[in-house]
Amino acid sequence: MSDAEDTFLDGLRGCARDFARGAAGALEARDIRDIPDEDRAAALALARLVGSGLLGYVVPAACGGADVTPLAERERVSVRVLCAIREALAFHSGMLDVVFVEQGLGSYPVALGGSEPLRAALLGAVTRGESIAAFALTEDGAGSDLAGVALEASERDDGSFVLRGHKTYITNAGIADFYTVLARTEGRPGDADGLTMFYVPATAPGLTVERFEVTAPHPIGRVEFDGVVVPSSALLGRRGGGLELAVATLNTFRTSVAAAAVGFARRALHESVRHLEARQQFGRALSSFQGLRFDLAEMDTRLRAAELLVAEAALRVDRGLPARAEIARAKLYATETASWVCDRAVQHHGGSGVRRGSIVEALWRDVRALRIYEGTSEVQKLILAKELLQASRSQTSVGLPRVN
Repeated sequence: MSDAEDTFLDGLRGCARDFARGAAGALEARDIRDIPDEDRAAALALARLVGSGLLGYVVPAACGGADVTPLAERERVSVRVLCAIREALAFHSGMLDVVFVEQGLGSYPVALGGSEPLRAALLGAVTRGESIAAFALTEDGAGSDLAGVALEASERDDGSFVLRGHKTYITNAGIADFYTVLARTEGRPGDADGLTMFYVPATAPGLTVERFEVTAPHPIGRVEFDGVVVPSSALLGRRGGGLELAVATLNTFRTSVAAAAVGFARRALHESVRHLEARQQFGRALSSFQGLRFDLAEMDTRLRAAELLVAEAALRVDRGLPARAEIARAKLYATETASWVCDRAVQHHGGSGVRRGSIVEALWRDVRALRIYEGTSEVQKLILAKELLQASRSQTSVGLPRVN
């Protein structure tokens, strides 16, 4: 990276850390997941993010977002910026992190494929927190394999579309002002060519939400589309190009999942160090025991490796270079490592580590889903193995030195 890029990112990291530290304290972030009203918790987090200006970084500069020159083109967000912010937010608050990234995930298909009037009307409101976004891909029969999407979008004579079906595990379901929805305009489930992306306002007649809880509570649920009508202007990108648009969005934001994992895990390591230094057993500090010192050393080393993989993937995406292997490697290793680090932190804290509401217990819950959403660990392994095999057959490199 150039000196200008380093300076920009270092300054942004510092601002994000300072903001997250203050916001988490003000929101009592350690206990925010225990607030009964999850919608209120998300609203408080959103209000804090609006005041920080960080939401400008989830929207491209060309669409009214923050200028990230020289890190990325004006038509794209910078993955390095997303990673820097998410790592800082996750260290302090899982709710701040999820609210931040969902504004980006849910609105990015509009930035990439929306009409000029729709982008102008919507994306500024996203950065100001006036419009809450949701990204609606997953169905009961379509998770890792988006070609399995069955939600039907039937075109009418006037060019509008009628949506029938459901989406599930949708973050911000019930509080979102709009959904970007992957639906089937042609073919049957299993056909990748018949998918189209749509902008759907939450107020559309026939759209209903059923909420449920997950391990780390946040607004999430199932969205039903019972004859929801959207005009032709709601189409995002080209008809039949929905899978391409969805993958472009995921490839932009997936590396930031790994960065969030690093942030959660760094906080877990921080809490372990503090606890082992303070806790006495058998007349001496736990930090004096060799086995626990080995743990700390391995936690730190694995996390540093994860950070480097995240940095490599984010840089390649920002520069427009092929990055399938790098993204898969970063997402796989960082999320698996974070789960292990958080689990070790719980073990270090003993009984207090499993007490609901303790920092490490909350981190352990927060980090678990990261190995599943935006591509499971198993899917990342399949992607990486495919890239390695193709590279071997074509005698090219995917980032590893060849052995002659």
